[in-house]
Amino acid sequence: MTIMTDDLITGLAEVGVVPLVTLNSVEEAVPLARALEAGGVPVAEVTFRSPHAIEGMKRIRDMVPGVTLIAGTVHTPEQAVAAVEAGCTGLVTPAFDEEVVDWALEHGVAILPGTAVPSDVEKAYDRGLRYAKFFPAEAYGGTRTLKALSGPFAEMGFLPTGGVSLNNAADYMSLANVFAVGGSFPVPSQAQKQGDWNAVSEACRKARALLEPVIAAKHAQTGN
Repeated sequence: MTIMTDDLITGLAEVGVVPLVTLNSVEEAVPLARALEAGGVPVAEVTFRSPHAIEGMKRIRDMVPGVTLIAGTVHTPEQAVAAVEAGCTGLVTPAFDEEVVDWALEHGVAILPGTAVPSDVEKAYDRGLRYAKFFPAEAYGGTRTLKALSGPFAEMGFLPTGGVSLNNAADYMSLANVFAVGGSFPVPSQAQKQGDWNAVSEACRKARALLEPVIAAKHAQTGN
């Protein structure tokens, strides 16, 4: 099955925020995904930072089909294969891993490769990619760097993660070359540990309320 990157980006841009999810257990995958959906953020980037990632992805795929499932922290083609088989519609890497990126392109799988410096962005651009992750965003200059990248890479759109929070998410989203922001802030760690799914839904609602006016303003400027 071919997964079109543009289709995935359109969906992510409509929501505006991509929650990073690192599962503490397989059992929490479904209630956490339902909490995201209830909070108006039907997206989960389930990271390979947890041994529960694959089984959690499968449960979300089977029981919460309304949530767009993405695999994060993908380091190897083997992980990429497992994630797609588990129901993920896209892959995100922490750095520009040529082997993973080339596998995704060869197999028609949407991918947002991790980029931090112009040479990373150039590698993505040369492969025909027009969307990438910008990580770690705050450590690599945040909005100032993204503004600078918009000159030589005007066609590139970015998903900044790493240090993104409610305090600065709107600043990132206001940039023309940012289509969505990513982070763990829609899934507060304490709420996740306690299984307080209402708190997760509320955090998602706060994120949407913060970003929706910014997204609307960008649409008004571009006429889209």
